[in-house]
Amino acid sequence: MTEKEDEEKVKDKKKKSEKAEQVSVKISDLPGIGPAAVEKLESAGIFDLIGIAVMGPKELSEIAGLGEAVARKAIQAARKMMDLGFQDGLEFAEKRKEVFFITTSSKELDNLLGGKGVETKAITEVFGAYGSGKTQIGLTLAVNTQMPIDKGGAEGKVAFIDTEGTFRPERIKQIAEKKGLNADAVLKNILVARAFNSDHQILLIDRIGELIKNGEPIKLVIVDSLTAHFRAEFSGRGQLADRQQKLNRYLHSLMRMAEQFNLGIYVTNQVMANPAMMFGDPTTAIGGNIVGHASTYRLYVRRGKKSSRVAKLIDSPNLPDNECVFFISEGGVTDGDSEE
Repeated sequence: MTEKEDEEKVKDKKKKSEKAEQVSVKISDLPGIGPAAVEKLESAGIFDLIGIAVMGPKELSEIAGLGEAVARKAIQAARKMMDLGFQDGLEFAEKRKEVFFITTSSKELDNLLGGKGVETKAITEVFGAYGSGKTQIGLTLAVNTQMPIDKGGAEGKVAFIDTEGTFRPERIKQIAEKKGLNADAVLKNILVARAFNSDHQILLIDRIGELIKNGEPIKLVIVDSLTAHFRAEFSGRGQLADRQQKLNRYLHSLMRMAEQFNLGIYVTNQVMANPAMMFGDPTTAIGGNIVGHASTYRLYVRRGKKSSRVAKLIDSPNLPDNECVFFISEGGVTDGDSEE
């Protein structure tokens, strides 16, 4: 072994020990953060150092009931512990090895998403008209997440935020049974919450963070649908800016959670017809550029010939625009229009 290799090994060990130290450090270890402040922070959905490190002194002061000078000290300490600086490309590539994939049960659809399915540390958005298969993909993913890793699963639980009353336990049972799984056990591993307005929908993101902190092995978060409440509550051009700002904050919370806990995020989105579109398909996703920029992978699904569905990849950081055909069967998403 060369001297250079020895140095690299020492550096790696040092980094690992620094990471272990960061994990063991709690919010209460920061200067000026007592039990009362911890309680207030946790009720606001902040459980770890990164949540403190990215705040401004005024914001932390208001949430935790601290003086600005104390808040500033706590933020500086959190930033120092987290080492929120740059890292080289090799280190980043090493970190990307944590990412895993959850199969959609369709090889065609998996290939469209890069070959393995829905990626963690990313938001996968699927938009399309009523009956295009958005929810069916979500329900199939909810079952597949629980399967072994070598079969395209994640051996974990699912958090399902239902904004439109689309979650159907009987459909989950049908998909699970077709895959030879215990239907009741599969249902037990899907944590469902019905969101009744946009504020409730936002609050549920914090609740998922709490569940993970309490040991729930959640590997996928499904939001079906993303924009329904925002669209209903903020109607008309006069409220558009407020809606987009609130939606933007919500999407950033989802992205932060995906990065922090290495989760897959699958969201469905409603559509409207674009009146300015003179030729081609006028279907446009709700949420505009805010949703478009926040989504890592963006798919448009529509009904095809006979009982098929067509999925088109609209946006991705690393994949070319493409499309594929898939089907919805008793066993969920599939490549064939009939069960074997």
